Amino acid sequence: MANNTKETKKRFSIVEYFREIKIELRKVVWPTSSELLSYTGVVVGTCAAFALVFWAADSVCAVALQKLLGVTITM
Repeated sequence: MANNTKETKKRFSIVEYFREIKIELRKVVWPTSSELLSYTGVVVGTCAAFALVFWAADSVCAVALQKLLGVTITM
């Protein structure tokens, strides 16, 4: 059977929206300076490692194409 109780639709309130944002931001556990520095180092290091891997793969593909096609590809 269907529930016959009417659900009241909540109206959008910009004031209530920002109030709830403020409440949620109080719950956030912010990193310390040393943690932030450590996390930043991990991100930069990972990006550098991936950049090197993609550069190496691109170089290998370029050399393989040069050998296969017998043409010089300028980069």
